[in-house]
Amino acid sequence: MPKLAFAVLALILLGGLWGIYRTPPAPQTGGPLHLTEPPAESQATTANLIAIQPWMRTRDYRNATTLEHRLAGYFDAALDAGLLTPGSVVVLPEHVGTWLVAADAPAASFSAATTSGAMTHLILANPLPFAVALARSNETDRLTAAVFRMRAGRMAHDYQRVFGRLAATYGVTIVGGSIVLPDPEVRGGRLRAGSGPLYNVAAVFHPDGRIDPQLVLKVHPIPDEAGFTAAAPADRLPVFDTAAGRLGVLICADSWHGDVYEALDRQSVDLVAVPAFLQPAGVWDQPWGGYTTGWPDDVDRADAGRLTEGEAWMRHALAGRLPGSGARFGATAFLRGELWDLGSDGGNILVDDAGGHQRGALGGAAISALPLISPRS
Repeated sequence: MPKLAFAVLALILLGGLWGIYRTPPAPQTGGPLHLTEPPAESQATTANLIAIQPWMRTRDYRNATTLEHRLAGYFDAALDAGLLTPGSVVVLPEHVGTWLVAADAPAASFSAATTSGAMTHLILANPLPFAVALARSNETDRLTAAVFRMRAGRMAHDYQRVFGRLAATYGVTIVGGSIVLPDPEVRGGRLRAGSGPLYNVAAVFHPDGRIDPQLVLKVHPIPDEAGFTAAAPADRLPVFDTAAGRLGVLICADSWHGDVYEALDRQSVDLVAVPAFLQPAGVWDQPWGGYTTGWPDDVDRADAGRLTEGEAWMRHALAGRLPGSGARFGATAFLRGELWDLGSDGGNILVDDAGGHQRGALGGAAISALPLISPRS
């Protein structure tokens, strides 16, 4: 009997310790936005195309509320500058929603020095869900795929909650950066994760907070993503009707390829938004290494090493290719900050009839606005 009592006590103790280990950290919000300079005040216009380059921190992803609070600080700054007119479109960066994978993870995930360490603690806190997800994953990078699969339902819910609430609160159209989800779809007005391939996906949220039923899936995943995300066909890119005109969305590396611009041109777009994430830190002024997603026929291979990374973004991505879409206006928003061991670089790029202009400083956050003239008649 004493042995049985000891065993029961030991199990209770271990269960209690595991429960403590799984407990997420207390939410912490606030802190500087790292804006390099206040956003310029709005010109007299009914609509702006706005790129928000946020400075994100690991603790901003402790739960959906902390993420919403952090991003709301940038929307408040844009509102104070008079930029958030009812017809405006706000572009957020690639993967700004992806790190919701860590929402409500153990405190150890947020004190980890690396993303691998953070995900290890997340797995240890959820061993059975992870084992089930791993058994269902057949990607090359099965471990990463399994982490996203086991968190997919919660991620989809949190992503829609955060960006739907921001759109409704500020009364603008939002391109919600991107998030990694398995075979996503919008059904019954809700973003839902499926059981098929993982995609890097972007959603558009309307000024009343509704998520658009159409989703944008990345066509050209980079090597770091290709191990766990699938490539979508270019001819399935949707176009969104907004108060500012017909909007096309290209996720990061897609903006470097002519096939997606041709797909948008066939649908008569007025403006193009590009959520982007560039690694590693300090690469913007380094020699450009060339394409990692297949070399287009219309790009001189000698540009690799001859241009800097930043120059290549201005020549071969949105700033140089926007005319191929038929659109008049475009914006690229970059993700910046201090997320585990993930470095980042880049600064907002705005494009209009006069060409491309880098507007986001490289050293921090930025809010950049392009006044929109009425769309094509």
